[in-house]
Amino acid sequence: MPLVNVMVNGRAYTLNCDEGEEQHLKELAAYINEKVRELLGQVGQVGDQRLLLMAALLIADEHHVAVKKLEEGAQELEDLKLAKSELEGQLDKSQAVAVDALESATARLEGVAAELARA
Repeated sequence: MPLVNVMVNGRAYTLNCDEGEEQHLKELAAYINEKVRELLGQVGQVGDQRLLLMAALLIADEHHVAVKKLEEGAQELEDLKLAKSELEGQLDKSQAVAVDALESATARLEGVAAELARA
């Protein structure tokens, strides 16, 4: 299992990760470090534990909002699929009515044509 060194709030941390996940872990740590730096600018140095907890809460909030948006998007997609299905059903009915009307008109025209041919 590879070891990855990351820096958060000026402190080095060595973490294990799965093979091939090293870069991803570094990117995640950099994102956490960015959140910690933002908090430092807002609240000052309040201790590593508190800063990391506050950063985790900010990231959890971002995650919560993203999941909520994803769920809303999924629901909207389901609603659109249902609406599409209903519209397709209406289209099929309209096409059947149109075909019936054309067949009826064709039959009447053929009847009129036959009467004219006899006359």
